[in-house]
Amino acid sequence: MERFDTIIIGGGPGGTAAARVLARGGNRVALVEDRTLGGTCLNRGCVPTKLLLGAVNPLNVMENLARGRIIEGSEHVNFEALREKVRHFVDGTRRTLTLELIHLGVHIIKGHATCLSPHTVSVCERDGHCTIFEGEHLVLACGSRTSTYPGLTPDGRIILGSTTILQQRLIPKSLIIAGGGTIGVELADFFVHMGTRVIIAEAAPQLAPTEDLDIAMQLRMFLERRGVICLTGVRALSLVPDKKKEKAVLTLADGAVYTAQKGLIAAGRMPNTETLGAENAGCALNRRGFITTDYYLRASDTAWAIGDVNGKVLLAHAAAHQGEYVARTILGEEAGPYVPGPMPSCFHGSHEIMRVGMTEREAVAMGGEVTISKAHFASNVMAQATGNPYGFVKVVWIGDDIAGISAIGANVSQLTLSAQLLLMGQYHSRKLETFMVAHPTLDETLIAAIMAQRTPSND
Repeated sequence: MERFDTIIIGGGPGGTAAARVLARGGNRVALVEDRTLGGTCLNRGCVPTKLLLGAVNPLNVMENLARGRIIEGSEHVNFEALREKVRHFVDGTRRTLTLELIHLGVHIIKGHATCLSPHTVSVCERDGHCTIFEGEHLVLACGSRTSTYPGLTPDGRIILGSTTILQQRLIPKSLIIAGGGTIGVELADFFVHMGTRVIIAEAAPQLAPTEDLDIAMQLRMFLERRGVICLTGVRALSLVPDKKKEKAVLTLADGAVYTAQKGLIAAGRMPNTETLGAENAGCALNRRGFITTDYYLRASDTAWAIGDVNGKVLLAHAAAHQGEYVARTILGEEAGPYVPGPMPSCFHGSHEIMRVGMTEREAVAMGGEVTISKAHFASNVMAQATGNPYGFVKVVWIGDDIAGISAIGANVSQLTLSAQLLLMGQYHSRKLETFMVAHPTLDETLIAAIMAQRTPSND
């Protein structure tokens, strides 16, 4: 039986980040992956989606400038060439990642891993051959996949998941999306720019349910201006294929029925824990199947759970951050509990959403005096330069402390790190005078929002 210091199950952002730190620290590491290194993010999620959006964003800029008769003519996206670009980039990035890990001494093992005990893991190849490995530590980083519900289950042909929709060779004429979170909104943005008639249905009262209402209202306005039909506040009973008519049929709780050429299930994620055998390693699962952890991300005496599989924050950068922390803990370089700091999150597309820290609702729930300050992009030179001067930056205050910073508009994801540093350092009032902000940049509106007059929260 081959022995390792640490066995990592899952080669996504969390698993590869942990492997990198552990290997550099002298650990003998095995990284087990049953599909492709890079996980959902690189192969079937974040990266392909952003490459698609990057291709259509210039169309939005051109259309905005054309309204002012600044440019003439039109362009279109060659979808076949775009698919090839995505494939080439993803394959190249995966090869680079693989070579980096091999160079660091990480043992990459191909197969499906199942925990047999707190220290042993069985890895089975596709031909059925299984090998047992032993590890002093186990890091469980096996990720998540599209959630399925009765009446909301992809069939891979007419009703698609977030993975299979990226594998389509043809752009659908019409598309119904069940779910108005990040995945649903980003794919709605892409397909409507490609000429698809898009309907997006969200059970919550607003799109982007994790964000504040004013942000969500602005997002809805942007999408509806593009022609997206937005249905909110009503539950989808089913999104199923009508195989005779070759179409997707959405039935809502209020009795309304909509049809389209394709359907997309983008309503939540579920953990890949059914065959992991986490209980054999001493771990416990909650009722949704996510692995429970303590404040140190420890799931048992020998195992840690990181990334989507622990259900804390289902974001690639959160998984990588957790993976690095756990690796340092195993190496003895970290002794305290896991403290992520203000979590950054983004919606990408022609109109983006960025947030660091609390929403207004979360701040109000915390108690204390909550106030809001805002600045709009209308007077920002860089926003005007793209013909897209819409949106704003919003700062949430509790007392005299910055509790959260949000923004919506073109390219606002570029403000994420600046907002994070301003929040963590509590740079405002006199402390902000030490900053010299480059002109012209979007950062000017971020600073203007912090300096703007504060008004009481209406939430």
